[in-house]
Amino acid sequence: MSSVSATATAAHIRDHRSVLAAAEKRLLIAIARRLPSFVNSDHLSALGFASIILTGACFALMSVTPLAAYGVPVALALNWFGDSLDGTLARVRNHQRPRYGYYVDHVIDIAGTTALMVGLAFSTIVHPVLALALLCAYLLLCAESYLSTHASGIFKMSFLGFSPTELRLVLIAGALKVAKSPFVSVPALGSVRLFDVGAAVALVGMTGAFLISAARTTRLLYIAEPIPTSARPPHSLNDQIQPGRAA
Repeated sequence: MSSVSATATAAHIRDHRSVLAAAEKRLLIAIARRLPSFVNSDHLSALGFASIILTGACFALMSVTPLAAYGVPVALALNWFGDSLDGTLARVRNHQRPRYGYYVDHVIDIAGTTALMVGLAFSTIVHPVLALALLCAYLLLCAESYLSTHASGIFKMSFLGFSPTELRLVLIAGALKVAKSPFVSVPALGSVRLFDVGAAVALVGMTGAFLISAARTTRLLYIAEPIPTSARPPHSLNDQIQPGRAA
């Protein structure tokens, strides 16, 4: 692919039903309307990417000093500002670039979350295997979400009331806790690392979300496109499939 059509569209419906979605939307619109004109959505995307890298670095530095945990809330606040506000600013100013925005936003999400999980793996506050498993589950969930958006035209931004904003708050609370002590007492398990427990719960949640969403989308698409029950006139494959196009 050497060029991209300027007329093709990437329209989809955003389905955002997290706990904080309504309040967050009002806040983001209010901030976007007050930003100086020289700030654009690309600046905010770059800020979001840089700050999630910084978050991973703060976690990694916790293997050296627990004081690095106090950098996590600052980095995640900056990440929220950049990652959540870039699309809102484009919509408020009517500067939408649907395909560019969708693509760049999710490339940044994948790369940034990978950096975050690498930082966690080196942090000593969670078992590295759990961090790797979390990354694998996240990438599975991302792949299903992007495929579902392409196939159904609906982009789901939350699951069971959780979106990236709620997850940031959980990470912030966890980082502040492990700055004092990385261990918690769990019935029947005794003293265990907080992030080991959190990672195990998140792993179950993300795997479940992947399986449920994949099954639901497959069912809906099957209902929309069932196997034909009546005979159709035969066509040659050349009439049905054109070079460079999916069947």
